Formats: sequence, structure tokens, C-alpha cells
Amino acid sequence: MVTIYTAPNCLSSKKAKAWLEENNILYVERRIENLTIEEVKLIVGKTEEGLSEIISTRSNSYKKLEFDIEAASIQKLFRIICENPNFLRSPIIMDKKRLLSGYNETEIRRFLPRRVRKFLLEQAQLSFS
Repeated sequence: MVTIYTAPNCLSSKKAKAWLEENNILYVERRIENLTIEEVKLIVGKTEEGLSEIISTRSNSYKKLEFDIEAASIQKLFRIICENPNFLRSPIIMDKKRLLSGYNETEIRRFLPRRVRKFLLEQAQLSFS
């Protein structure tokens, strides 16, 4: 099962949900503005690059915060993320093993079942033969 954390009026969130539906991938939608500290811990724990993978440093919300992420304790960071969810990239899509922040047409394919990815790869290889 896939969980998708979406932001209101976010075009990327809408595209990601449409892609999941088009590919018959079951998902649970959660709103980024309703994140719990436990969810933030789970999300951060699945990142490969840490907070830089999920935080949009270009967002106005982040810039207004004027907060030194590098100097904060992890517990304070979790609380700040819950209190300021608008500086998270959206959508955040995850399952038991993977996480993707933002919508990327190529990267989102990692959520296809392995058998489907294998089939698509075989079809692509046949077309090049």
C-alpha cells in the first residue's frame, strides 16, 4: 500500500494521484498540513539524503522561518516540520521501502509492482531489437 502526502491546490499532488489511479496502485491520501510527529519520523527515516530530500528550501514558508536547520536537535526539527508543513515538498509518496518527494514522471515508476516494471523493461528491450 502506498501513502501519498498531498498539499491543497498542488498540481504535482494532483498529477501523482492521477498517475497512481491510472496504474491501479492503491493508496491512502494524507494531507501534509495534518502530519503527526510519528509520520514525520517515518518520512525522514525513509529518505536517502535526509531533510534536504523533503524540504523545499525555495518555498516562502521556509524562507520566512529563518531557522538554522543544521543547528537544531532532531526532536525540534520534527516539531517545526509539523508546525510548518508548507515548506515540505509535495507530494511525498511512500510505501514500505521507498520514498519520493515531488512529482517526477520517471521516478514515480518505482511504485509499480516489480512484475510490471520487469514486463515494461522486457517490452522496451524487444522494441530496440
